Amino acid sequence: MARRRSIMSEKLKEEIAKELGFYDVVEQEGWGGIKARDAGNMVKRAIEMANEQLGDENQTR
Repeated sequence: MARRRSIMSEKLKEEIAKELGFYDVVEQEGWGGIKARDAGNMVKRAIEMANEQLGDENQTR
């Protein structure tokens, strides 16, 4: 099976996992060890961060 390329950088994923409190699981078991809910919350947070960044850019124009 072909591997998909990640849209989020490893650094961003780690930062969000630490913020949401499940990075210890990632360290012990890898990304496959996290719960589906945690993965969903991670995506949700990444979208929030992107929207915040876009909002900041739009305000400076």
